Amino acid sequence: MAQTLELGLDTFGDVTAAPDGSLLPHAAVIRNVVAEAVLADELGVDVFGVGEHHRADFAVSAPETLLAAIAGATRRIRLGSAVTVLSSDDPVRVFQRFATLQAVSGGRAEVILGRGSFTESFPLFGYALDQYETLFAEKLDLFAALLTGEPVTWAGSTRPALSHQRVFPTLETPLPTWIGVGGSPNSVVRAARYDLPLMLAIIGGEPARFRPFVDLYHRACAQLGRPPRPIGVHSPGHVAETDAQARAELWPDYRRMRDRIGAERGWPPMTPEEFDREADTGSLYVGAPETVARKIAATAGALGLSRFQMKYSAGPLPHDALMRSVALYGGRVAPLVRDMLA
Repeated sequence: MAQTLELGLDTFGDVTAAPDGSLLPHAAVIRNVVAEAVLADELGVDVFGVGEHHRADFAVSAPETLLAAIAGATRRIRLGSAVTVLSSDDPVRVFQRFATLQAVSGGRAEVILGRGSFTESFPLFGYALDQYETLFAEKLDLFAALLTGEPVTWAGSTRPALSHQRVFPTLETPLPTWIGVGGSPNSVVRAARYDLPLMLAIIGGEPARFRPFVDLYHRACAQLGRPPRPIGVHSPGHVAETDAQARAELWPDYRRMRDRIGAERGWPPMTPEEFDREADTGSLYVGAPETVARKIAATAGALGLSRFQMKYSAGPLPHDALMRSVALYGGRVAPLVRDMLA
């Protein structure tokens, strides 16, 4: 039987380089993201995701606002977060914002909830990092209750309790909600417990190493007596006309982004050999359309995916290169993947 795979694109609104090499202001980057989303919509890409960050190298701190602007400029593409850092936000306000996006987009909104791999939002909004686990667990519990559309009674240690509280606006259609997972088995089990689909963020190493998480999700769903929901993967990539061109375009800017973040986390600088290894057998989907399509299809088969979302932005990689990558992904990679899985 043919495997159905949704294909999406993600961006964090990475601050990109202008033609003269200087970095664009955040406002210009945000307007460029709208243009990238419009192109993705025109080419039939299934989903467009925007991440949330609170640091200088990423322009998007309010994905829902940007997605609402994109909704007004597009016709059919589904619009989601990649991810929403629920731990440092209020679940009621997150629900209200995405319920509003669901209304203005005509039912095209969705949300990926996660703890985030960056921690800048915690001190910014007054949350203690030693509550990292408790914050996500409690807030996810409340958000799941809000999704039912029924009056909510809830109590926890991280926000005021609610007693038979209705929250507005009400949903006209259900809000698709995923759990984003980087490396936490507990989050995999939580997704099953709340009957939510699973989005695996695989940003390094061979994708098949995440198979144990897929198996854990299936076991947890079976033990809870329910069928598993869809499983997706978010990974970085870049598409150009040839493999050599794609690697040459991506390498300098991907290395800058990786080394900047790595310096904060104690990682050694990225070497050309590591980059090539990730491109050859790891979780970097870089190359000509045929190369990227084969790799996506292989990952989908190995993990039993329902969705693949490629993060096409990479540090200062310029807007024109991103637009070409989006065009090739939607116009050539997606049809090739669908043919391979048919």
